Amino acid sequence: MSNKKRRKRKRLKRGSVLIAFFTPISIILIFFIICGYMVIQNEEWKGKAADWLEQAGAPVELTIPEEYIAIYQTAEKEYGVPWTLLAAHHRVETRFSTMETMVSPVGAEGHMQFMPCTFVGWSHPTCEGLGEGDIPSDEMTDPAVINRHGGYGIDANGDGIADPWDIEDAVFSAANYLAKNGAAEGELRKAVYNYNHSEEYVDDVLHYYHQYEQQLQSTEE
Repeated sequence: MSNKKRRKRKRLKRGSVLIAFFTPISIILIFFIICGYMVIQNEEWKGKAADWLEQAGAPVELTIPEEYIAIYQTAEKEYGVPWTLLAAHHRVETRFSTMETMVSPVGAEGHMQFMPCTFVGWSHPTCEGLGEGDIPSDEMTDPAVINRHGGYGIDANGDGIADPWDIEDAVFSAANYLAKNGAAEGELRKAVYNYNHSEEYVDDVLHYYHQYEQQLQSTEE
């Protein structure tokens, strides 16, 4: 056998050894790279899924912001509606006023998402349909106009304005509505249903209500 052929055979042999050595390592490295990529993609998917679920209205746990508790409790004393129920409504309606916009596609507005006609009163001449109405802004927040048309809007802080965009007014207005629809007598499901006419909505609100009640009881024990 010539020297040239021997050298070629040695090179092929060394190459085969190197391939046999590096192939398992390469497979392991590729495996970890793929796994790492999948983990990253999975985390991104989880984030996107959570965003989508939140946008779709799926329950996402949030604690009650402390700055609102005194308002809920004062409204409870005034209307007899459990303050934890008011907190649950606030949570479901606007995620404790953290939504980017607090005007719904059908026209409900403010911290507790009142339809203008419910806030001012359905006897207002522009009220029909779902209740968006065409109520001038000065009438929308005028306690005298609201009283005349039988609305649920309340001037809670005594500034002469009943405003669904004022947190105190909004919470007191919600308490007023819920109380007059049975919540003050313990008919919570009925009252919550009248607020939104959706069984899913009722279940969401009562889910948080019971959660907050349990948390309250655990702190008092």
